[in-house]
Amino acid sequence: MFDRVAPRYDLANTVFSLGQDRLWRRAAARATGLADGEAALAPGARVLGLDFSWEMVRRAGDDAAGPRFGVADALRLPLADASVDVVTIAFGLRNLPEPARGLLEFRRVLRTGGRLVVCEFSHPTVPVLRQVYRRYLTQLMPLAARRLSSDPEAYEYLARSIGAWPDQDGLARWLADAGFDRVRWRNLSGGIVALHWGAAA
Repeated sequence: MFDRVAPRYDLANTVFSLGQDRLWRRAAARATGLADGEAALAPGARVLGLDFSWEMVRRAGDDAAGPRFGVADALRLPLADASVDVVTIAFGLRNLPEPARGLLEFRRVLRTGGRLVVCEFSHPTVPVLRQVYRRYLTQLMPLAARRLSSDPEAYEYLARSIGAWPDQDGLARWLADAGFDRVRWRNLSGGIVALHWGAAA
């Protein structure tokens, strides 16, 4: 599915989020502690971007001076135990067949005290916004996806997966159960998206 949506993925995200997606990603980058300002990498930081979809990786590019990219399964990362300082996942944890197992895998590769940052769709905290958002997800966005996306059915999946996803407190408990402490979260766009982070215990 993600191979099919890759050609217009960034454009669709920007349109469907009304431009908020860039702000969400910048906030996630800053939360890692490896980025500053407009999400530029801090000096000396080495970044590896991994995705299960070959088309997503291919379109990410590979600049020798920037992040490196590769295809990998988040449930079986090609990384040694306790080998990295930060793991971040943006709008991907929800798509894993076993999200809790993915969190355990992230804990495995993190050094003790290393940071996990999860940027994911969540549950709006204001009742009126929650109602409007639900209508948008289930009615307006699928309609717009038929015109804009290379795979409209993928956005019907998106609405279903967001509806079944735990709220902010529920995801925080998942992080704690996976071995992360000092777990906190920050709502973005009224809770439509939430940033969760914790330290590997």
